[in-house]
Amino acid sequence: MSGPPPLLAALALALLLPALGSCAPRATTTTVQSSTPVTGVSFYPHEAGLTWSYAPEGEAGGAPPYVLRGLGATVYGSQAVQAEQLTGRGAEQTWYRTYDAAGVHLYGLNKPGVNVQLTPPWLEYPAENAWRVGLSWEGQSQVTIRAADGTVQGQGTLTYRYLVQDRRSVQTPAGTFDVWVVTRQISDTLGGLFPATQQVWFTPFVGEVRTPEGLLLTARNFAARPGGQP
Repeated sequence: MSGPPPLLAALALALLLPALGSCAPRATTTTVQSSTPVTGVSFYPHEAGLTWSYAPEGEAGGAPPYVLRGLGATVYGSQAVQAEQLTGRGAEQTWYRTYDAAGVHLYGLNKPGVNVQLTPPWLEYPAENAWRVGLSWEGQSQVTIRAADGTVQGQGTLTYRYLVQDRRSVQTPAGTFDVWVVTRQISDTLGGLFPATQQVWFTPFVGEVRTPEGLLLTARNFAARPGGQP
């Protein structure tokens, strides 16, 4: 067997490496952006205007950061969602999520020239009151990958499992945070679109202090609500 098509191989590499991008992605959504920082944020921050700056773990200071922005409400397919976009060093990736009492669900993502749709959506984070060491959740999504012109380039199944391993204090360039340490394991039938195992550090009212891609928080443009971090 010859392996995944070139587009799938390129996408797998893009999901591993943040610094990619050039051509514009297929216009599947229209998003209203805000440049006004939000001072009151949700348990899972996603409000339009919020920004987070990140740098690769272990990297010396001075290089341009990756910047994650809350773009606000939009529509992905027929689903009302919130959009967040990561840019910097040539990277460009946009995620489409919902935030409700059940947790955070990922419906899909765009990279330049590629759209990845997940059905049913992928449960990234649990209900707010569910957090505890030892908590685990898992699921399966059907994956549809489309090129910029909308043609289907691949379909398959993605299986994920999360485990909350620890709660501890960590220090990053952005300060000291009380984080939940989460291990994410992923497999798929499309040739490995995501790394098999990744670790995330999450802080309520702050967001991801360490992203699945190994980026550490260096700055943010908002103050946390009571119950979050200073």
